[in-house]
Amino acid sequence: MVRCWAGRAFTDGASPATSRSSPLPARRLQLPQWFAWLLLCLAVCCCFPVAATPEPLADRLTRQMQLNRQRYGIVGQAVVVVHNGKRVFRGVDGVADLQTQQPVTDEQIFPAFSVAKLFVSTLIMQLVEAGQIDLDQPARQYLPALPEPWKHITVRQLLDHTSGLPEYFEPSQMRGADDANARFASSAQAMFERLATQPLAAVPGSETRYTNTNYVVLAQLLQAHYRKPYPQIASERIIAKLHLTRTSIGRPLLPAHSVASAYLGTDGKLEPEPTVAWPEYALAHGQLYTNVDDLSTFLEAVRTGRLVGKETLRKLWQPQTLPNGQRGWFASGWEVGQDDAYQSVGHDGGARVRVRILFDTTLDGDSYSVVYLTNGSARGVWSRVLLDSVLATLSPQRFPSKSLAETLIAFALHAPDERETRTFAQALRARPGLSDAALERAINATGYTVLSNLGATAAIRVFALNVDLFPASSNARDSLAEAYEAAGDVARAKRIRQTIKDRSSSPD
Repeated sequence: MVRCWAGRAFTDGASPATSRSSPLPARRLQLPQWFAWLLLCLAVCCCFPVAATPEPLADRLTRQMQLNRQRYGIVGQAVVVVHNGKRVFRGVDGVADLQTQQPVTDEQIFPAFSVAKLFVSTLIMQLVEAGQIDLDQPARQYLPALPEPWKHITVRQLLDHTSGLPEYFEPSQMRGADDANARFASSAQAMFERLATQPLAAVPGSETRYTNTNYVVLAQLLQAHYRKPYPQIASERIIAKLHLTRTSIGRPLLPAHSVASAYLGTDGKLEPEPTVAWPEYALAHGQLYTNVDDLSTFLEAVRTGRLVGKETLRKLWQPQTLPNGQRGWFASGWEVGQDDAYQSVGHDGGARVRVRILFDTTLDGDSYSVVYLTNGSARGVWSRVLLDSVLATLSPQRFPSKSLAETLIAFALHAPDERETRTFAQALRARPGLSDAALERAINATGYTVLSNLGATAAIRVFALNVDLFPASSNARDSLAEAYEAAGDVARAKRIRQTIKDRSSSPD
């Protein structure tokens, strides 16, 4: 039997020395070790029979967290997984602050960034359930002070980021300089009036354009309804109700070491996130501070209908079809999607945090809720990649597409030679459960994930594998050309694209 730990293979009787792994060795693993590991992973996610004693779930998920830290340069992280109401995993890893090297603790508070919007969404859904708001009525009906040019924008369009409202701040204001902070309008109403002089970014309801402005409007609508400041509303109806003792709207009045320092990463370099003097009206869209247990409690309260009834959620979590025929990204403010056989809803936070509820058909069916918090990574890894890796480890059989993606990432990072690539391709061809078209799409999607999160060199290996598997696919070849361009090999990219042209012009 071969067991995996942090990208290394151990035979029976061997085990990691500690629960906190060391960096991966620089040398490449020999074929009998790392390649056997890949084939084992394929066997598991393909439902091939594998004669092995299952490794405990906690060990597998702990190892995956360590592997994610090593792959992507994660500073600190915390994860909770709940299955059918029972917590099956809770783990922390890394450091809360690079300067002090303080380890992440079980109670560590993280900035959750735009996950804050889920509190706003939940509060709006409560009003819908009470019959006090109609999502398809103009928001101006509930907030008369909204500017005249916005009079036709509905509450649903605000929730789902299809309002067409432009962003109320500029990217340059994110650097935290005094002059940039000074450019924020003094009040939400002043900001609305300033922004109303600009044209809408899109016709309301026509396309998804994610902006924080939408949630400033929604928070003002909530304040007008309850006649209370937004933080008080959120505290009374969510935070206090659920006893979220480590959660606050706005930075908590706690010792500095209680809150993890946030970092931004690009191309392997980490920098502290600039301190932006956000105005008070920004609290609702991105100023949530919480820990992994509180956020898990919130998700479970939503899933079980404690905050909003399940039937209301069923109706409100239906994605909208846009006029162009495409499906909107959001349903009542929650990102909606499909994770293999499971429907999923959730949200990202600052590209460093992600939460997701997954359920089979209904909220009363088989379900998971997952919280993945980080305070940044050197590679700026997508939060989706991290949470998907948890699903892949949690149950390869239930989440085969996530398991395949993780296996492909490992394949790319281990720099396989031609013989190894051929062997791996043969294993993929034998993989049951996916049509050729679905397999090609899955490999291609993973290639772009690798390109964005691990660089062009690793991505080339994934795209080249796809071309080997599907040599007649122009799309597979074009993606490979794109990766070579990203790597700076423009000449090879041109040759690949010329091959595509030659193939398309030649008779069958």
